[in-house]
Amino acid sequence: MIPVLSRKEVRSYDAYASSACAVPSVLLMENAGRGAAEIIARELALGSGVRRRVIVVCGAGNNGGDGFVVARRLLTLGADVEAFLLVEPALLAGDALTNYHAFVGVGGVVMGLRQAELTRLGEAFEGADAVVDALLGTGLDREIVGILRYAIEFINGAPCRRFSLDVPSGIDADSGAVLGAAVRADVTITFAHHKLGLLTPTGLLHAGRVHVVDIGVPDVALRHVGHGAEIVESSDVRAALVPRPVTTHKSGAGRVLVLAGSPGKIGASLLVARGALRAGAGLVTLGALPETAAVLDQRVLEAMTARLDLERLEASLDALLAQAHAVAIGPGLGLDPLARRIVEHVVLGWDGLKVVDADAITHFAGRATVLSSARGELVLTPHSGELGRLLGVSAEAVEADRFGSVTRAVEATHAVVLLKGYRTLVAAPAERIAVNPTGSPVLATGGSGDVLSGVLAALSTRLDARRAALTAAFLHGLAGERCAAERGADRGSLAHEIADALPYALASLLGTSSAEP
Repeated sequence: MIPVLSRKEVRSYDAYASSACAVPSVLLMENAGRGAAEIIARELALGSGVRRRVIVVCGAGNNGGDGFVVARRLLTLGADVEAFLLVEPALLAGDALTNYHAFVGVGGVVMGLRQAELTRLGEAFEGADAVVDALLGTGLDREIVGILRYAIEFINGAPCRRFSLDVPSGIDADSGAVLGAAVRADVTITFAHHKLGLLTPTGLLHAGRVHVVDIGVPDVALRHVGHGAEIVESSDVRAALVPRPVTTHKSGAGRVLVLAGSPGKIGASLLVARGALRAGAGLVTLGALPETAAVLDQRVLEAMTARLDLERLEASLDALLAQAHAVAIGPGLGLDPLARRIVEHVVLGWDGLKVVDADAITHFAGRATVLSSARGELVLTPHSGELGRLLGVSAEAVEADRFGSVTRAVEATHAVVLLKGYRTLVAAPAERIAVNPTGSPVLATGGSGDVLSGVLAALSTRLDARRAALTAAFLHGLAGERCAAERGADRGSLAHEIADALPYALASLLGTSSAEP
């Protein structure tokens, strides 16, 4: 797992590094700026015999100090560097002031800018190869106004490559929200560790490609400070995927019960089943009301169907549950009273592990705390709209604070919560939030989430709820990446094709020969 830090954790990390580790803060700034300059130089092919002109725009705080280090290092590497400062030099302090003087001391020129003079910044961008955004760092927690906002707009209009230091100026380091205006970088160079806000859809759109640079502090600082989130690595998933013995029998490979689908929406149940089977479930049964089961009977091949008895609904459910290792419930099931009876009986009353998705989540809209008393383990797999309904807020509010929203959902439900979306989050009680790094725009198609529910249910027959959830998200994302690579397109793959790519995703992790079609 790769650590990810919040704004508060960054401050604690830096403070511990300077105090307990005795690494001066000015040295931390030097290490950060040097690492950033090396990446910028590499990206611009600096030193290849071609002169490069770089504009560095600095603010008043430590991010501006980082910018002066970058400007000095690029100057020594042979770039033509122009630095702009949005405050009077007399307002600089501490390490930022020290590095301002160091840049000037080696011959660098810093041009001050007042709001009325910002057109000079736009003129400077003409003919430049790159602009470095060193306006604001991780400490920003309020909306940007005035000269800073205008400067950001000028940077976004620059006809050259844009590099941001630590986080794009204007992005909330915790939520990834745009605080009035934000730089749209091509590359963001963040220091020491990833930041939460860079792993949200909005943050990623503004950050571009993200590099992490070392600032010269060993892991002891991180162990002392702690961190609340981490990025899943392929090695983490590989460790969860134990090779299957040659003596494995289908009944021992995991039995999944799918309670999904209704007239007009049977595709949901078929896709859940396909996802479960492609992820390795040995037996999959589709439990459905008679009308739905009659249609499913004409479509299934590898899965089985079972009719629920309307006269003795709960008893017929219990008979199916007794044979299951895990249940996937909700996709396409409906929101009528009969569907609610099914959902509440299974989700709240069965002792086993339930993957609760789509309509099954919506049945608990506005009453999330009811789920905290459920028997057995729960994994909720909402998208932002479903999580919003569960928490009583809008989908937009969830997206504006994905990490905070998934944390509140866990606190209310005591369940594992998988919040879908680009950089899917998996949160669980007393555990760090896991961030999934895999995925592709091809996953934005109807039924993709149903496939994920099936994959998760299959994995849940052998893994604990949290590990199953993060493993499922990783494999599902890999399958999407494979579909995109095969067709060379970021759209047009169908949900069942994503399911069919799962064995290849598994093979790529396990290193088996089936990784090629």
